[in-house]
Amino acid sequence: MSDTPVEPVTLEQLGDLLEALDTAVSAARSAAAEATSGGKLIDEHQVQCERVAYLCSELEAARAAYEYAVAADQAGATEPVALDSAALVTGETVARLIGSVAAGASEYGGSAEPIRAALDDAKIRDLVSRFCSEARVRSIGRHVAESRGVNNSWLADEDAVMVRDSVRGFAEQEVTPLAEHIHREDALVPDSLISKMADMGYFGMSAPADYGGLGMGNLAMIVTTEELSRASLAAAGSLITRPEILTKALIKGGTEDQKSKWLGSVSSGELMVGVSVTEPDVGSDVASVACRAEPAEVGGEKGYLINGAKAWCTFAGRANVLALLARTDPDPKSGARGLSLFIVEKDAFDGHEFVMKQETGGVLTGKADATPGYRGMHSFTLAFEDYFVPAANLIGEDAGINKGFYLQMNGFAAGRLQTGGRATGIAQAALETSAVYVSERKQFGRPLSDFQLTQYKLGRMSAHLHASRQLTYKAALAMDEDESRSLEPAMAKLLSCDMAVWVTQEGQLLHGGWGYAEEYPISRYVVDAQVLPIFEGVKPILELKVIARQVLAA
Repeated sequence: MSDTPVEPVTLEQLGDLLEALDTAVSAARSAAAEATSGGKLIDEHQVQCERVAYLCSELEAARAAYEYAVAADQAGATEPVALDSAALVTGETVARLIGSVAAGASEYGGSAEPIRAALDDAKIRDLVSRFCSEARVRSIGRHVAESRGVNNSWLADEDAVMVRDSVRGFAEQEVTPLAEHIHREDALVPDSLISKMADMGYFGMSAPADYGGLGMGNLAMIVTTEELSRASLAAAGSLITRPEILTKALIKGGTEDQKSKWLGSVSSGELMVGVSVTEPDVGSDVASVACRAEPAEVGGEKGYLINGAKAWCTFAGRANVLALLARTDPDPKSGARGLSLFIVEKDAFDGHEFVMKQETGGVLTGKADATPGYRGMHSFTLAFEDYFVPAANLIGEDAGINKGFYLQMNGFAAGRLQTGGRATGIAQAALETSAVYVSERKQFGRPLSDFQLTQYKLGRMSAHLHASRQLTYKAALAMDEDESRSLEPAMAKLLSCDMAVWVTQEGQLLHGGWGYAEEYPISRYVVDAQVLPIFEGVKPILELKVIARQVLAA
């Protein structure tokens, strides 16, 4: 097939297809809402609800890409493939839905026929065919190869552009040279890098200026996360997630004294943070947390004794403080209503194991779990034995007793938003390194980028990355308006993480045999991306308990 001219897409045509998709998704959502009594019976209809949650997220990604194309056009920005990318993502979403309903109508409850009615139309079929044409996808792919995949997309916020350029330069100079060593040796992120990131203000991007942060909001924070993750997910991109989670919890429920005491030190990077929620036998069912905090007076000071185990506490060794969720109501039937959130102080330790002993007799031990990727921060299993925490370290103090679950969920929303940025960052790295490789690697006398299938793969990778990025940016702006928003960050995490896993694996295939060699960073991107759909809410729980619960109750 020759490189034939691609028929231009118009915003009006894309709007028509998006409207049809919206109608179809609304039908699916309405049927699921009726079947589950407004989301109350999700567990009796899990497959149907999972489908609807994912569909609603795909619709929002397509809409975000469309809105970006509209805004860029109105601003007079030159975006060579933004409209084509939005059209491709929307067209593929419609095509998948048509095929999914044909293959498993029962998964959509009573909405199969309304979905068909919305999409089984000659005009819709024609738009899908043209939007998803091979010529269009390959055209996007050629642009990616020519530009080496670099992301210089238009941003309405000039401050965000400056942040992106500044962080990108920092990451390439300070993070990239360390990334492979940290990954291959499973080495701890060096304090020298932490100090440099602290000097740049990266640990307090969205924290209020009144408490020592930069007060730049969530969009700037996400752009920062994305660029740091592009250099290394574990050595830099994830370093600012834990401070953000604790910061959100403190802002939401901390006393003024607590905000004054902790936020400045966290924002400055003086205190590194670990988040300790998961337990060896408790993962997604956070309400079942068993690690307990019992009132006690030790050495004349009132506080709590912590006893129990925690798991997957990333950066717990090096961290100076842990945001710990523990049970303060001894009745296990109290569930989420019996949990409180504590700031647990500890010494910083290097290595993969540590023992922290208090003068009052409390002990905290930690051992890092070996992982195939996401190295550099180390994820620990912890054991607390009569570990004393002052009453002043209970977030909210007396008013915060048994409110920890809700404060932690607010922090998790921020973590999910950041994970959307981490995912787009690592996918961007994979796209760029793949675009460079196929442009320089020759086979059969031609660069790989000259081949049709290479162009096609690059085109799809780029388009879906673009949509995920715009969905994540949109979620960041929504949280800037209302920090309690949790649906948009959850959708951004869901789609961006799946996208990152797929894009990194496609990039590995484009590298051929060298994609499996540690000599090329694409192998690191692949193993690092695997963790993204798991943490901050594993994918099925995110779909059912966060997204479906909200969209079906609306």
